[in-house]
Amino acid sequence: MILDDLNAADLYAALNPRFPAAFAFLRRPDLADLPTGRIDLEDGLYAVVAKGPGRKAEDALIETHDHYIDLAYVISGTDNIGWKARRDLGPSVEASDPRSDVAFYSDAPTHWAEVLPGMIAVYFPEDAHMPMISDGEIHKIIMKVRV
Repeated sequence: MILDDLNAADLYAALNPRFPAAFAFLRRPDLADLPTGRIDLEDGLYAVVAKGPGRKAEDALIETHDHYIDLAYVISGTDNIGWKARRDLGPSVEASDPRSDVAFYSDAPTHWAEVLPGMIAVYFPEDAHMPMISDGEIHKIIMKVRV
């Protein structure tokens, strides 16, 4: 997991060949005006614009992905994202769908990160995470980066 400010994102560009394009997209001046939903950018890279009320941790499940890195950028609101090492998870509670690249678990996070506007949070396949936890509205972009 990486937690940092978007201004420092270039420090991580070498970690994946698609990261430079993902960071460039997040620096678009019209980012806050994009419609919600999926935006395909290139092979192995797409963005999901999410906007809505946060959830309570007790109403959410922690998740993992096998083939994609989640690179979250908060535009407004606060996203309190839970984290737990994937190796420490119990069995999944829902059968993983290989087409959607997500599995869910009933485990509670062991750590929490407060992701504020202008920050990025990067979750690799070995990072289980529970996003969109907030008492308020969240507007964010999730870059899906193929490993």
